[in-house]
Amino acid sequence: MSIRPRGGRHSWGSMLLAVITSQTAVAAASGDPAEGCQKVGRSLAASSVFLGDTSVFPPPQLEIRTPFEPTSFPSAGRNYLIYELRLQNFSDAAMKIRAVDVLDADTPAEKPILEFKAQQLHSLLQPVGGQAPSSGADDGFQLAGGSSAVAFFCLAFDEGAPVPRKLRHSVFLENAVVSSPDIGTAHTPLRVLAPPVSGTDWIAANGPSNDSHHRLGLFVAGGVAQISRRYAIDWKQIRENASFSGDARDVHAYHAYGQQVLAVADGTVVSTQDGLPDNTPRTAAGFSTAVPITMETAAGNSVVLDLGGRQFAYYAHLQAGSLRVKKGDRVRRGQVLARIGNSGDAREPHLHFQLATAPDLMAAEGIPYLIDQYVVDTGKNRDKRTRELPVRGMLIDFNQPRSK
Repeated sequence: MSIRPRGGRHSWGSMLLAVITSQTAVAAASGDPAEGCQKVGRSLAASSVFLGDTSVFPPPQLEIRTPFEPTSFPSAGRNYLIYELRLQNFSDAAMKIRAVDVLDADTPAEKPILEFKAQQLHSLLQPVGGQAPSSGADDGFQLAGGSSAVAFFCLAFDEGAPVPRKLRHSVFLENAVVSSPDIGTAHTPLRVLAPPVSGTDWIAANGPSNDSHHRLGLFVAGGVAQISRRYAIDWKQIRENASFSGDARDVHAYHAYGQQVLAVADGTVVSTQDGLPDNTPRTAAGFSTAVPITMETAAGNSVVLDLGGRQFAYYAHLQAGSLRVKKGDRVRRGQVLARIGNSGDAREPHLHFQLATAPDLMAAEGIPYLIDQYVVDTGKNRDKRTRELPVRGMLIDFNQPRSK
């Protein structure tokens, strides 16, 4: 799924159709964290940032909030936390942010678990709207009066490094420090799901990371800015380092096209859409969708399952006429729902799969989940993983016997 906010990482507004991944992919090495994610070890040195006068009155008019708290999930020997801080300058004067510390809220006087210094802030903080970031990357991030920014965090805890029960954040200004409210790290129950596809050679394209357009897709729908695709994955099949063999403009040349889509758990079908034609895949010759992209057509042909507990599984870009279920049907784990197509806002055949808090494609918060069992092919090893979530770029084999 390739809906993106205008301007990539640096602003968001209306819908934009944009180029996504290349036709080839390389499996992510299981020893490395997902792209853009910061490694968290057992401890850090104490912060060297000047703390300033913490008794200043009035205090800096900087609001710090996390509208949707994260839940940690395991992947390839690490535990990940993916979340956002939204910063709003409620004064009419600019604020220079010099550093941001992440702390264990239960031991805030101890060393930070992660520190973002001035030169790192331009990759962490993204301004909202038309505000341009300040040019001096080495001395901090300039937040104009009345403006806001979002910090996109992806923390990758090393094996053996505990995930704090609660986090707190310190934002260092030129002459003051602002502390955030505490946020929890286990907000949502992690569901253990079956895979949405079967077989081998599946790549978790645009999966969880801090660089995927899914993860950065803060989108206003229903009057609320949310990230429904925070943990979404575009499942593509890759063989001999390519997602197709033959004519790149023929959907049938793509390995994923026509593959079965499976129910990840028992549930109820709450929404379906069918009848939208496949797009001609994007190539150097150009790209245009078969139908105009609207909020109703962006997902293409789709199925949405209510799994209970305000968790909804969304399957997008399905093949027209392939749906085997309708609204109101009860489905069983592993049941065939449809086949992969190239409908809606899709550049090439793939399954867009996400779990979210509502059945709407965009008006929801994306939540993490676990897949019961799979093998990660690193190119050197084949690592069996149990009850984990693949991150961006992993090459996955689902053709493994189920654990009893």
